Amino acid sequence: MSSASPELTVDSVTGIDVTLPVAGAGARAFAFLIDWVIRLLLALAWYAAAAVIYNRDLSLALPPETDARWFAGVLAPSLAIYLLYHYVLELIMRGRTPGKRMAGVIIMSRDGSTPSVGALLTRNVFRLIDGLPLFYGLGLIAVVATHEHRRIGDLAAGTLLVYDTPGLRMPVAAHVPLADPRYDALATELASELLDRWPLLTPEARRQLGLQLLARQGLETEELRDADEATLHARLEGLVASSTQRAT
Repeated sequence: MSSASPELTVDSVTGIDVTLPVAGAGARAFAFLIDWVIRLLLALAWYAAAAVIYNRDLSLALPPETDARWFAGVLAPSLAIYLLYHYVLELIMRGRTPGKRMAGVIIMSRDGSTPSVGALLTRNVFRLIDGLPLFYGLGLIAVVATHEHRRIGDLAAGTLLVYDTPGLRMPVAAHVPLADPRYDALATELASELLDRWPLLTPEARRQLGLQLLARQGLETEELRDADEATLHARLEGLVASSTQRAT
């Protein structure tokens, strides 16, 4: 097994290969520990509050006879918070959780895009296997044994855990909606990269890539399609400047 740090190489919007460092067992364990503490505290908080309301006093004791209201209002939501924490937050935060964000990692598909709903579901269902026999034993063995540090859930879902650093230039997945304000930072970075390499590209490549970037932000117009290179270059500079101003 090679001692070199594994990497994922993908194509950016500008056609330039981008290398993403793959996270190892240490980063995974750190992220999981933080998320485990958070989801446990959230589940216990719900249980405590719901039990107090159900018992109509400050007691957290189980009622002598449990009924449907206790299961539906106290137990079921607590279990849902604990068991569905990863899946729900990874969907909402696009491959991240609070623990992953603190550890500086993110889940990605092998093409460098955000995993689909099905891939995230598969990855989380396989936690039941990765967790065997105790403390994610099989998952840890898989992470150590595989070249790209992938647990069984990653192998089944076609995902990896990579370091989420400011230098990453991820391609925008096909299902990402246009003009999504959450992608201002990414659009700025890609536009800056294109402007830096502008003299090295052919006129056709400059026009095609520039229009693609502007279209992803909902900025392409009929006039731009017939505009000269100077106008297109100016619009890209404006995209970078406006996004930078919003960030500051």
